[in-house]
Amino acid sequence: MTQSDPPDEAGRPVWARRSLAAQAMGAVDPATRAVVAPLHVSTTFLRDPDNGYSSGYSYARPDNATVRDCEAVVAMLEGAPAAMLFGSGMAAATAVFGALEPGDHAVVPRVMYWGLRRWLMAEAPRRGLEIDAVAMDDLDALRAAMRPGRTRLVWIETPGNPLWTITDIAAAAAIAHEAGARLAIDSTAASPIHTRPLALGADIVMHSATKILNGHSDVVAGVLATAIRDATWERIGAIRSGGGAILGPFEAYLLMRSLRTLPLRVAAQSATAADLAQRFSRHPRITGVLYPGLPDDPGHAVAARQMQGGFGFMLSIRVAGGEAAAIAAAARVRLWKRATSLGGVESLIEHRASVEGPGTPCPPDLLRLSVGIEDGDDLFSDLDAALQS
Repeated sequence: MTQSDPPDEAGRPVWARRSLAAQAMGAVDPATRAVVAPLHVSTTFLRDPDNGYSSGYSYARPDNATVRDCEAVVAMLEGAPAAMLFGSGMAAATAVFGALEPGDHAVVPRVMYWGLRRWLMAEAPRRGLEIDAVAMDDLDALRAAMRPGRTRLVWIETPGNPLWTITDIAAAAAIAHEAGARLAIDSTAASPIHTRPLALGADIVMHSATKILNGHSDVVAGVLATAIRDATWERIGAIRSGGGAILGPFEAYLLMRSLRTLPLRVAAQSATAADLAQRFSRHPRITGVLYPGLPDDPGHAVAARQMQGGFGFMLSIRVAGGEAAAIAAAARVRLWKRATSLGGVESLIEHRASVEGPGTPCPPDLLRLSVGIEDGDDLFSDLDAALQS
């Protein structure tokens, strides 16, 4: 939608998400008329004479005004009735699995964020959860893994880190719902600018907000957004409150700052990533480029249908000469930074197999690239020189 769209039923203009994000939904501090919301750091709040809390706040562990403001912007971007901020992406993801009951069954991707995969392998059996891992781009495999009446959660990740495989969100949601399960999606690599999972049938969307949502490599955070406020959502909230997993107010303040420029950053980073994918696909020292924006990518058709305005800021390259050549190339870059994480304004390069260690499904010749906002020609020239040396 754009500013020129007709007004809503109450006669108010309907603004584009980009406009709402830029102004943090138009919030103005009522006390000072500041156009930037204040940072609320108090850990405790004054009781009313009758011992109640008419302000709605009692203590900082379950709730905070700055956190609420930031959650409202994320919920707007996702088209959700509610969002919930956590101290990390892992805290957000594990809260979803923590809301399951002992004996419940969940289906997850065979290739997924390694930190969550490792946690599931270690912790799910202790919690009485049964986990099956399948190739989520194979809908027949997903359908075969479902156990109607027992499967309570299908967790997908698209684009899937670090191979950037694409899962059909609407189809996966239909399969999950038919079996009585919820569909939750890690949409970190897509961002709400490129993909709106709830509109495609997902029940819960998760982001490691450390990544593109914050985009400045200075905040660790996670967020969930829900399609409906139900008992499961309330249970997740209780897990956050009881476990003290809420995001701190200063981090929420920084995240809010970053959300205001999210549409611009995503557009710039995705455009550069698409250009680099094309150029690297013709590079003599690269045997393959993994990026859903390439027409010959296996997930391109589905990605084109469910992503808008681009295919994301992440790609991976496979280096001729194998693992040693890939590690050597990463060691020679000057502009790219050798570091873990993704989505920041600075471009990062990483040999993922070394990071993930034994048992990784990541090919040993693969380098994962997170594209920032630098000049695209500079990024290409730097990595080209490292590959050619």
